[in-house]
Amino acid sequence: MLGMAQPTRNSARALSRLESQKTHLKSICLQYQLYLLLNSHFFCLLKNERGLIIFFLCAYVPKTAAGHCKWAEVLKDLEQIKTSKDIDVSLYTADTDEDTECQEPVIRCFFLETKVILQECLIKKCTKTQDVLNIWKNGNASLETNKLNSTTPAKCKECEEYEEKNFTEFIQSFVKVIQKECKH
Repeated sequence: MLGMAQPTRNSARALSRLESQKTHLKSICLQYQLYLLLNSHFFCLLKNERGLIIFFLCAYVPKTAAGHCKWAEVLKDLEQIKTSKDIDVSLYTADTDEDTECQEPVIRCFFLETKVILQECLIKKCTKTQDVLNIWKNGNASLETNKLNSTTPAKCKECEEYEEKNFTEFIQSFVKVIQKECKH
């Protein structure tokens, strides 16, 4: 087909992120309009049914916007790389059923091992290098922004104490841990 370019996965992901930003912007606009309405006629509005409905909508809208998992982009990129045939490494793979206290060190371990995958991709010029870089950057940004516990409980393992597994098993475990974290 001449003249029709197929969108790349990166452009599809960028479009998805843009749609998410538009939704967030619409939510902010709605909140602002409701704020103006309530601010100017607050007491009058609470005297009737419609005013009460608007008031409860204002209280509800921020909760829906805040329900987004901070690891959503990482999950999308993990889905992109999980079928890669050109990544062949053994990685320390944390257990997916670790104690809740050890959840942060487990996540840190997965992101540390992502750095190993990134180095391997840079050497071998993998087709999924950008996706791996995205995982590493998004993970580190989330961990730094949230400044999760800086001390590791004594009962938690260090990365090197976990069993080394192949790339496929590592990604499957990584996805499970991130999905578990998103449910909290």
